[in-house]
Amino acid sequence: MAEEAALRTVARNVRVARLRAGLSLEELGRRAQVSKGALVGLEKAQGNPNLATLVRLADTLGIPVSALLEGPAEERVRVVDSASVEPLWSGEHGGRALLMLTTPGPAPTEVWRWRLEPGEEYPSHPHQAGVVETLSVTSGRMVLVVDGVEHAVGAGETAAFAGDAPHAYRGAGEETCDLVMTVHLPPAPDSGGAAP
Repeated sequence: MAEEAALRTVARNVRVARLRAGLSLEELGRRAQVSKGALVGLEKAQGNPNLATLVRLADTLGIPVSALLEGPAEERVRVVDSASVEPLWSGEHGGRALLMLTTPGPAPTEVWRWRLEPGEEYPSHPHQAGVVETLSVTSGRMVLVVDGVEHAVGAGETAAFAGDAPHAYRGAGEETCDLVMTVHLPPAPDSGGAAP
């Protein structure tokens, strides 16, 4: 089953990244605010980690979320069909967030496709310092909330902000909001310029 294979990939990638960072289960759990029991289960490919947990783990390990989800990239050109990507967030009214891919290199960029139905909201915890997000609305309208301040963003508009502040995305108006988000990650502090 595809979900079981995906969970095994996440389990392997979390363990490899944790060991590479020289962290015990206890220390990773403390830093990422995830229980040791949840981490033990995750590394055994058990459970169902949500997007917030994966983001906290990735931020703590200094890697993109997709590094926890993907096998090794072997192709020079990758084409990803959104129909082949499982949502990492699903809203109550049909909204969803798809992590399409992450660019390689010392400062990777995650490319997301989001759909927000009117009134649906996804609150995000602050990311590590240096993360910059951009949102380009392709249809509909949304409200971007950063540090408690609301910013209306409509079709054809793009917003950029520092992701280390509390933020949320909310569908607005009467129609579905579709947007493309990029999350620009800083180089890992101990990477010495090498790809994570």
